[in-house]
Amino acid sequence: MGILNGKTAVITGSSRGLGLGIATTFASEGASVVLSARTQATLDQAVSQLKARGYQAAGLVCNTSDAAQVEALAEFAIQQFGKIDIWVNNAGIGAPYGSTLLVPRKNFENVIHTNILGVYYGSTTALKYMLAQHSGKLINLVGRGEDGPVPFQNAYASSKAWVRSFTLALAKEYAESGVGVFAFNPGLVQTDMTGQVEVCPGFEEKVKPLNTVMRLWSNPPEVPAKKALWLAS
Repeated sequence: MGILNGKTAVITGSSRGLGLGIATTFASEGASVVLSARTQATLDQAVSQLKARGYQAAGLVCNTSDAAQVEALAEFAIQQFGKIDIWVNNAGIGAPYGSTLLVPRKNFENVIHTNILGVYYGSTTALKYMLAQHSGKLINLVGRGEDGPVPFQNAYASSKAWVRSFTLALAKEYAESGVGVFAFNPGLVQTDMTGQVEVCPGFEEKVKPLNTVMRLWSNPPEVPAKKALWLAS
């Protein structure tokens, strides 16, 4: 018997990396999982991979920076599996490594739209369903920068500080609702985003130590996925 038998989980940004690791771990414990990503091809591949292992899985293309698409994702989950018990706001992006003024404005704005507005849209959408049923688990991913400034990674780090503050406020606001709200820091994880860091011109040497840090201290997605399972169970 899986510890998530009968549960439905929505995981954003889950066609690869940590998101897929969380989806796979949840599915292995009996959950029906709804995956989402921006690219249809990678999403289809991830869903097929889970179904091939006998898991209950479905997927919908979703840009989490678009409120309408996030709401459509929730409706899709209800249509597929009847309810939403767990929602993981995992989708996130970074900006090129470098001083803030060198980061193209569009890159900075994209981080805000995905990492901040995406979490806001996902959280408020999920809570509407969970509060109505007086149960559920909302898990928002934080990361480096959640507890203080990180020079040369100002867009990503500041977004994670916002996510932490926002999530802890939600947890206090709905402490008596029956819904669990959690800020989850997975630590250093081996993903495409951490393995292929964009760099502003002139900062190539500064970013090199990050490769050593990742090699020595990062974990495969399966490790933090088990911690996410504990929060969801």
